[in-house]
Amino acid sequence: MNQTARRIGRSLALVLPVVLVLSGTLAVSSVPWAGQHRSDQLLTASAENVSVPAAKDTPRAPQDVLRDRLVGELERTDPGVALTALQRAVEASPSTLAPHCMSIARALGAAAVRVYGPTKAQSYSRPVCDTSFAGGVAAAS
Repeated sequence: MNQTARRIGRSLALVLPVVLVLSGTLAVSSVPWAGQHRSDQLLTASAENVSVPAAKDTPRAPQDVLRDRLVGELERTDPGVALTALQRAVEASPSTLAPHCMSIARALGAAAVRVYGPTKAQSYSRPVCDTSFAGGVAAAS
């Protein structure tokens, strides 16, 4: 009887943490963090926020080139591919791009909301650049 109880106890000690972690992960991933997608949301333009195109002689900063390239990648494929590319670019050139990683990830989050809606955009969230992608999704929602 004593050995049977020990065997059951050991089995529970091994299985229970795995079950708790998996159920917690599934519970968190199924929460609609960004709220409901509103199809009646309109984009408005303001004359004060109009960007001026850069002069042809002015070289663009590497982080601006990377941001534009990744937003285009996000629109062509999905935010996961863009986030992976951002992570690899920062790892390849940390001294140049690491200070701008959070702002680029926030811009990708905002672009993902425009393209996919807040709920689907949030589903692509992962801890790249201190979870700034999720912050960009939340700010754009």
